Parts: sequence; structure tokens; C-alpha cells
Amino acid sequence: MRSPVEPAARGAGRGDARPPLLRLSGVTKRFGEVLANDSIDLELAAGEILALLGENGAGKTTLTSILFGHYAADAGTVEVADGRGGLVRLPPGRPEAALAAGIGMVHQHFTLAHNLTGFENVVLGTEPWWRPRPARAGARARIEALARRTGLEVELDRPVGTLGVGARQRIEILKALYREARVLVLDEPTAVLTPQEAEGLFAAVRALAADGRGVIFITHKLAEVEAVAERVVVLRQGRKVADRPLAGTGREELARLMVGREVREPIRRPRTPGAVVLELDRVSAGSGRDRIEAVSLRLREGEILGIAGVSGNGQAALAALVAGLLRPAAGRARLAGSEAALSSPAAAVRAGVGRIPEDRERDGVVGELDLASNLALERLGAPEVSRFGFLRRRAMRARARAAIEGFAIRAPGPDVPVRLLSGGNMQKVVLARALDGAPRLVLADQPTRGLDVAATAFVHERLLAARERGSAILLISEDLDELLALSDRIAVLHRGRLVGPFPSERLDVPTLGLLMAGHEAAAPAVEAAA
Repeated sequence: MRSPVEPAARGAGRGDARPPLLRLSGVTKRFGEVLANDSIDLELAAGEILALLGENGAGKTTLTSILFGHYAADAGTVEVADGRGGLVRLPPGRPEAALAAGIGMVHQHFTLAHNLTGFENVVLGTEPWWRPRPARAGARARIEALARRTGLEVELDRPVGTLGVGARQRIEILKALYREARVLVLDEPTAVLTPQEAEGLFAAVRALAADGRGVIFITHKLAEVEAVAERVVVLRQGRKVADRPLAGTGREELARLMVGREVREPIRRPRTPGAVVLELDRVSAGSGRDRIEAVSLRLREGEILGIAGVSGNGQAALAALVAGLLRPAAGRARLAGSEAALSSPAAAVRAGVGRIPEDRERDGVVGELDLASNLALERLGAPEVSRFGFLRRRAMRARARAAIEGFAIRAPGPDVPVRLLSGGNMQKVVLARALDGAPRLVLADQPTRGLDVAATAFVHERLLAARERGSAILLISEDLDELLALSDRIAVLHRGRLVGPFPSERLDVPTLGLLMAGHEAAAPAVEAAA
């Protein structure tokens, strides 16, 4: 049964022949002094795919949270189609009303029960646990029909924990469709997919639109916008600055609209690498799905070695090994010839490893601590940070002010709690700490995940500058364009085993996608010397 909603005036929409499914009018939201959304209007028609773009902190998450009822707007209204050609007002701050009105969200981080099957995940929360067999058969038939019609077919009887990330995402979308979602919000939906899986997702999104649903597609990858969207809305600093058809709008203009200026991606210059910094000799480590087996590689001074792979194929184990968090179960791991240098996180830091962890909020910063303290976390015993066991707060603040200026961190000062910073500025804090003191080795694990085009270009620029200064950089990324742009060589992890590395010039996105899916025959004929 649908939740009650307040009636609203019926309108004719944007002049589009298709009926409107969704209309946001004058939506405004403040968090203290911060104006997150400033009187935003937005409309979505039936059968339309709309890309919602903006920098980190532009207001996209706040706007979609208001749409889904997680936040209540300070001003403005959200209206949804009533099924009779008109619109009804959605009561604010009520997610159950949004669900009942046909609004579904698929978040970047999946919300599935791994011990349950795909079928059980889709129907979870929609039926009593004692539902009789005939009713379950009817539910399954409906799910299978939905999957066929939208191209989202998936194995429904396997536990979700045994499925790949592409299949898990299809289950997430089927969950929303099973609940009769007519408006579907996809937040960074390709972040963990291979190129082939992403193409399959785009086909499914087009099928959803052809079925009369409206899709809001949130991404930082402008190539994806070109591949799937027909209209773009751009937010900047909480305001809507563009609402236009995609046709005739190039990537450069989209980037400029997002950040208010031209964004130039840095270029990797040819460089002869130096001595070996990191050496893995048939190393096995980790357990379960996240493990590496008999991995061998060499990484040299002034070189970026990229690691590609679908999430969960051993990247976390490799990163933990290099960070000193995991010891080899077999084989040998050496930093500058020393196995002791990777024996613990403290040893790795002392030996010159700068670490950019995959999850900046969980592993990269302490949100309650101020910016100055976060920058000093891995140098607490250094004389510039402490003396006779006491922290030198004045020196820490001075170093933080230098980092704020040098890394363009948008923060009011060194004493601000890091949890109050946007994701992009939080990542700049982690980057500033990792690159402090010209590290011998930089572990860059998903360094631009979730960052906008300007913040991504900034991170790329700093990583290339570290390479020029002689740092060896291990770049683990699921962004294949990023790997091809930055890496001198690229290897692929599949089910814990390493294929390659190969010179990046001999690879492209389709080839990497095939290697990530386990098709080793797609590898270049000549492997680079490790």
C-alpha cells in the first residue's frame, strides 16, 4: 500500500512530451553556516536518463538524500507522479514514503546480505518470513520477468557472497525495481565494474528508460555521461549552474561547468627508472577471496606500476602487505632489499613508505582530530612534531598551514576537525601526509575514488611530481583510464594471481577489461621485463 502524500498542483512539466515523474522546486538545505542546496529546481521525465554532476561538496548527496527522505529540506517541495498524469507532494523526511512513491536508490557501496541468495536479497523486507511456497514462486516469476525485460539477468539461487560485483549490482537494481521504483537514482554505479560490466549496465539503464522509468545517474566519469545520459544538470557550491541536453556539450565544457574553470589533466613524461625499491618474490598472503598467490613484481625508483582488477581479487591483500599490515605466508617481500622494512606499519613508515589507503574515512584520517594532528599522525616521533615526549603544537600548526596552502586544502585552518571537510579535501590531507618528506615508495590505493574532475587532476599531478622526484609508486586503481594515463607499466590481479606487468602503451581499456575477467589470452604478446 502506498503511503499518503499531500496533493500538489498539476503541471505540464518542462515542455517535454513525456510526462514528468519527478519535480523538485526551490529545494534549499542548510547545515549550520553551510548552504548545501540553494533553491534548486529539477525535473525528470518518464523514459529520461539524467546525469547529475558536480564537484565533491557541490550538493549532489544532500539533494538525493532529500529526494529519498533521509533529510528534510528547509524550503521547497518534492513532487512525484501520481499515476494519473499529475504530481503529488512527497512528505519530507520519510524514506518509507519515498519508497512507496516509487523512488529507488542504488548506492555506490552495496547493501546486500552476503549469506542470502540473490532471490532472498531482492524480496527481503517485502514479505513475512513464513510466506507460503506459491507466493514465493509468484515473486520469483516476477523477478525473472523484470530481469529479462531490463537485461539484468543474474543467478538468483547462489549466495550473494559468491557472486561477482557486477552480479551484485544487478541484484541491487532488481531490489529497487521489485519495489516498483519508477525513479531510480544510481550513485557512482560503475566504480567497481569491468568495462564489459559497465557496458552491460549502460544497456540495462537504457532498457529501464525504454520501459518508461526515469534514471538519475550520478558519476564523476564524463565518458560515462556521454555514453548513457541525454540531459545533464550541474551543481556547483550548492547551486544549479546548468540544465541542458547533452548533445552539443563536450567533456571540457562539462568539467568547466562543474568547477568554474578549465581543468587540465597532467601528462606523464618518459623517464628512465632507477634502482629496485619494492620486490615481491612469489609472495602469497591473505585469506579467502582477498588473497594473493605466488605474486612476483619489481618496482623501481621514478616508476609508477599500476595494478588493475575487479574489487576483491587480491588488491586489499597486496596493499596490506606493502603497508606492513600483512606478512607473507610464503615467498619474500623486500623494500630496498630489506624484509624487516615491511614487517609492521611503523617499520614501513620509517623505511619511507607513504600510504594512501583505499578508504580514506576508515583508514586514512581520524575524523574527530583536527587537520594538524591528522597530518602528524605518522611522524609523532619526529623532532619537528614532538620533543621529550610532548607534541609541538605550534610546529604542527605551521606544518598544517603549509600543507593547506601547498595542497589547496579548503579548510578554515589547522584546528578544524577533519570530519567537517569534503571528501576531496579529506583526500588532500591524506595525500599531503603520504608525500611528506619525499617518500621512497608511495602506496596509492584508489587515490581518486569518488573525487571530482578537479580533485582527480590535482592528485594525478602530485603523484606524477613524486615520480619525477624519484619515488616509486604502486598505483592500485579500478579506474582504467587513470591507470593508462599515469602508469609506466600495468599488471592485472585476477583471483589473487598477477598477470603482467606490461608497458601501458601496449594496453587499452578493452584489453584490460578482458584480463580483469580472467581472459589471459588477451594479454600483449610480449611481456615487459619485471
